[in-house]
Parts: sequence; C-alpha cells; structure tokens
Amino acid sequence: MQVIPAAGVIIVNDEGQILLVQRGHHPQIGRWTVPGGRLEPGETPEQAAVREALEETGLHVRLEREALRVRLPAGADREFDVRDFVATVVGGSLTPGDDADDARWFNPDQLDTVELTANLLGYLRDAGVAPGFELG
Repeated sequence: MQVIPAAGVIIVNDEGQILLVQRGHHPQIGRWTVPGGRLEPGETPEQAAVREALEETGLHVRLEREALRVRLPAGADREFDVRDFVATVVGGSLTPGDDADDARWFNPDQLDTVELTANLLGYLRDAGVAPGFELG
C-alpha cells in the first residue's frame, strides 16, 4: 500500500463558522470539503496546511492545533495519510483558487444541508467543530 502524506486545514472564524471549498476536480468533484492536499517534497504537514489554505482560499492562516489524523482511500493500493489542523484567518481575501470552484463560510448547523465529501461531517465532529461539540 502506497501512503501519500497530506494535510488539511479546518479554518474557523470568530463566529464559529467553518470555511469549506467546493472541489473542482475528481475525486468527489462538486462536493464541499476543507482545504488540503499532498505534502510537497521537504514540506512539513503544518507548512502544507498553511500553503493549501492560501492556494485554495486566498487566506493566510495561523494554525491553532492539530485536530485529527485520518487515512483516506486514494485509489488502488494508495491512501492519503491526512493530518488536519484547526486554523484562524490572519490575512488575505477570500477567493477560491487552485482546484476549488467555490469557497464559503458555513455555520456548523448548516453542514448537513450541503453535499460534503465522504465522512467529512464525522471528521469535523471528531475535531470538535461540528454540531454537538465546542471548539476547544
């Protein structure tokens, strides 16, 4: 099994909203998810999370804490090893970019009203940023 290191970033604002991007490419095109992607050579997961946030949302972020680590299927004999971080915005302007078709803020109670990537709501609950959990 080939394991691909990756990082994601759960961006939250002062109102407790979560920033999601709409995937512009396969897999799961059109679904909403947190910004993220593969680590580049020599990059730490933290650096990748900050870079992916900027590339996919136009926002500069500060990582607050590591929230969770998940393994996601990536095709035959491959999987992503994703480390997700909770972050806050420190600059920039919200503009979807890279492989994101759109980027929007969602209240946690709105997350079950949009088509999310597989298991994302459960992961956000595990991270403490979805309904029924307080951001810690």
